[in-house]
Amino acid sequence: MALLRRELYRQVKGPEITHADCCTLVFDTDAKNLYVEREVAQLDTTVAGAIEIQTATMDIADYLKQGGQTAGHRELWRLLRTLFKEDRNSDELVW
Repeated sequence: MALLRRELYRQVKGPEITHADCCTLVFDTDAKNLYVEREVAQLDTTVAGAIEIQTATMDIADYLKQGGQTAGHRELWRLLRTLFKEDRNSDELVW
């Protein structure tokens, strides 16, 4: 399975990296499926450096409906606008 990936957003928190959050736009070339993958990693410094990683996938529409407008939302909107550029002289989209 070939996956094409484009990072939308990455945030790292803590004086030493204790929390990381990353959203990626993913296209599965075999399944012809486009979706957003979110990976959250949490480092617990009280338990000898244990790392907990959670990964979730969601449809693009579900991702955009989430509360707030994060940097990931803005980047995805920018990419979508690039794909569907409007021709200022026409009411139709340019393909």
